[in-house]
Amino acid sequence: MTKKALTIAGSDSGGGAGIQADLRTFSFHCVHGMSAVTCVTAQNTQGVSRVDGLSPEAVVAQVRAVVTDIGVDGAKTGMLLNEGIIEVVAEVVQELGIYPLVVDPVMVSRTGSQLIDERAIATLTSCLLPQATILTPNRYEAQLLSGLELNNLADMQQAAQKIYQLGSKAVLVKGGGMTGALKGVDVWFDGDNLTVFKTETVDTPHTHGTGCTLSAAIAAQLALGASPSDAVEQAKNYVTQALHYAIPLGQGTGPVGHFFPLLPDLTP
Repeated sequence: MTKKALTIAGSDSGGGAGIQADLRTFSFHCVHGMSAVTCVTAQNTQGVSRVDGLSPEAVVAQVRAVVTDIGVDGAKTGMLLNEGIIEVVAEVVQELGIYPLVVDPVMVSRTGSQLIDERAIATLTSCLLPQATILTPNRYEAQLLSGLELNNLADMQQAAQKIYQLGSKAVLVKGGGMTGALKGVDVWFDGDNLTVFKTETVDTPHTHGTGCTLSAAIAAQLALGASPSDAVEQAKNYVTQALHYAIPLGQGTGPVGHFFPLLPDLTP
């Protein structure tokens, strides 16, 4: 039977990240994608000009509608925007047993800008993170969650182990925000295994949506039955290939090429 995956995240009007990226990633993996929209953004390749959040009740209604009828084999969360939405999402995840669950915390951008307020961060940390099958913080989110500065591989490894104590079953500290040889190096810890994942570095300025795409690909792989560590490895390979075919749209940072197998001349 067709596997189903749910994304609970914000809408990107420019189509490069958020639920748009998630649904394209699900389709690539031949997984039926469903969505619960948390907020609507007005954005393009140059940035975000407006964000409108949905009510917590509207978000939960979307989740209930798909889970109680269609069912879910894997899910991910992205931008949850505020404390109210985070609280109800955490409650409905537990109530309906929406697992496996990938939590992309979306608290701090890859450039270091905080995206949600302190109360929302506290609620996310206490209510939703402990329910994650895999938590995927970027460099700055990992610093916030661990209280450590991340400047080298040892720092990343220590942060992964410390964040694991917050309750998720596994942590993937992403190195996209790191510099030099550590750019693109991710650190995994699941309580037993401390693993370094590394793929080739792709030299492109068009990287919009990489974090969303990675977490969605992990969720799709989990829905298909992959083990958590295998899901991460396969997802990283997918994102690397998508970066090879990044799309130079607009006047700013373009998105990765989610549908690269459909493009001609597939040799990177």
